[in-house]
Amino acid sequence: MKKRHEQKLVILSLLMLLAMNVPLLLLFDSSKSLFGFPIIYIYIFSAWIFSIAISYLIIKRYYE
Repeated sequence: MKKRHEQKLVILSLLMLLAMNVPLLLLFDSSKSLFGFPIIYIYIFSAWIFSIAISYLIIKRYYE
């Protein structure tokens, strides 16, 4: 794997570490809901799907 792809994956990992940090998670911890789901669940799963999609794009470019 090229060095720049590894660096992008490390940066993505650090961003996800910050996104899943407790103080930031507490911002979304409320009794409100969106489409019947608590907002914190939507935040966690959307951040997770976002990280998977970005990782896929980075890895896909490596193999081309």
